[in-house]
Amino acid sequence: MPRPAVAIALPQSELVAVSAQLAEAGYEPIAVETADELEELLNRRHDIGVAILDGENDFDRTLEMYAMLHDEDRNIPALMVVAARALDRMSLAGRTRVNDEYFTRPYSAESLRWRVEAMLIRAEIPIDDAGSAIIEADSQIETASETRRGQIVIVFNPKGGVGKTTIAVNVAALLQVRKHQRVLLVDCDTVTGHVASSLGMENVRTVADAWTEDFDSGVAESFSEIASTHQNGVAVLVMAESPLHTEILEPKRVAEAITTACRVYDWVIVDMHPDYGPLNQVIFERADKIIVPVTPDVPAIRAAVQFREVAVELEIRERLAMVVNRANSGVSVADMERTVGMPALAEVRSAGMLFVRAANEGRSAVERFPKEKVIEDIENLCDRMMATRESGAAKSGSGFMGIFGGGRNTNPSVRAS
Repeated sequence: MPRPAVAIALPQSELVAVSAQLAEAGYEPIAVETADELEELLNRRHDIGVAILDGENDFDRTLEMYAMLHDEDRNIPALMVVAARALDRMSLAGRTRVNDEYFTRPYSAESLRWRVEAMLIRAEIPIDDAGSAIIEADSQIETASETRRGQIVIVFNPKGGVGKTTIAVNVAALLQVRKHQRVLLVDCDTVTGHVASSLGMENVRTVADAWTEDFDSGVAESFSEIASTHQNGVAVLVMAESPLHTEILEPKRVAEAITTACRVYDWVIVDMHPDYGPLNQVIFERADKIIVPVTPDVPAIRAAVQFREVAVELEIRERLAMVVNRANSGVSVADMERTVGMPALAEVRSAGMLFVRAANEGRSAVERFPKEKVIEDIENLCDRMMATRESGAAKSGSGFMGIFGGGRNTNPSVRAS
């Protein structure tokens, strides 16, 4: 099945690199310079999946092009490329649609390519044999909503202090706030978990509370019913308030409830305690992807190598992907990939004080510092998560695919360490 074409209205200095990246990924990049050229292209071609517009240098032209993307029967997502200082213009006079997004300068052509790929997957734009877009979008969306299941993404490293909670909280916030996804953030660390407190959520009702109440009421509640909603829209679920009262958290029941939550949420992000206990093992089994934050220091690297070896025994090796945290330390990502034996899904630069300041205010850094470079890193991570989730894999329940291998049913012996 051919991939959609992408209309590009960017300055020549950016057009060449972006076009090359998209062409390498199998998309047809088509340059347009004026609104008239875009109109002619849209009349001639019906397989334009996304239009990349320059929202900074000629905003009047951008508005005219944007209007054409949504004229009559068209509803083509727009990706606006802007400077961070111009983000306040992205309301587009109140006309933006839910599938439209922005991308801040400076950027790499590769990161923009991942964003485009994520947008196309979200839009679920199929192309028929003749290269024409299938028009019956409403029925496709309805069918997709009935069959799509959310993805379970675990954030885990057997060593503490590598940024698991920071990454889990901010990935969840970015998916919810910027990507318009439905997100459940689960704190499965019953010993040192602090997801809720870092988001300023005190005295939340826990799973242990709800399940204890079940004995008296006889009414079993789902995780979506137990969860508390943060001001950013993320549903937050805490397993237990105290590590001394977790006997009710039967591992298999927890795993079943997490799996069931995938019918309600697009993403279930699970922050886990650094151990290999029964609860973690049963959740590992249900995961579509296990993100392993690794900092460029010997203890963290050794812990990640240990986990890779344990993952082979648990038959979850193919679901692991490393995130290099505090990446701007002088250690190359390629060296870490070779040493740890995992692909690097993304890099997140060091920005400890920003995360601390945000947590002190009960917010994610995504909300508190949206224009900082580290938030671009978090966004690139989310774009790759979304881009590698193929539509067919999501519907069949086989998890992340693409450059990171198979999902939950993959034989771990297929791919070498």
